[in-house]
Amino acid sequence: MTPKAVFWDMDGTLIDSEPLHDEALEVALSSLGLQPPADLHRRVLGIAAADVYEMMREEVGLDLPFDQWIALKYAHYLREAPRLKARPGAVEIWNDLKTRGVAQAVVSNSDRLVVEANIKTLGLAQAGMVTVTRNDVREGKPHGEPYLRAAWLLDLDPADCAVMEDSWTGTMAGLAAGMRSIYWPEVPQPGPQGALVAETAQDVRRFLGIE
Repeated sequence: MTPKAVFWDMDGTLIDSEPLHDEALEVALSSLGLQPPADLHRRVLGIAAADVYEMMREEVGLDLPFDQWIALKYAHYLREAPRLKARPGAVEIWNDLKTRGVAQAVVSNSDRLVVEANIKTLGLAQAGMVTVTRNDVREGKPHGEPYLRAAWLLDLDPADCAVMEDSWTGTMAGLAAGMRSIYWPEVPQPGPQGALVAETAQDVRRFLGIE
């Protein structure tokens, strides 16, 4: 059955931006003479900027104040964001859902300026678009608050909503919110218990009832 609303994670789910996030982090650390962890991508996937900052403070000796650090990282990301591409199949699904009248929102653990830059790059901006960013909630993913806020903004029961995610962190947030949670990782792998695991865009369509 097609849900009444689909809530999309942004980074890695709608847009292929995780490599640029990694790159921006590495560039920022290198500019300070610091060496990024070898397993950087796996460990920061889906994690909010403040949590990544604390990780870098503890593990690589980052001592820049957070506001200066995040400005340094985002300067590179925002400069390069126009070169990003949509994740194959994702925007097509978004447009198909839109045609069917299914409500949609972007729910991200990233800050608003990053989310808005990505939406602009994808050409998805529209009047009245619902977005929930890390700046809009007290608790980010894996807490259910971001997705519950999206449901509240659309005046929908969480049980009538579906979540699209590429990370365990985000999928756990969708599950915590009591929503149908579709885990669509970049590389096929098992997902959290209770999630629907998609390996292809066709799997996603099947789970959303739009085959």
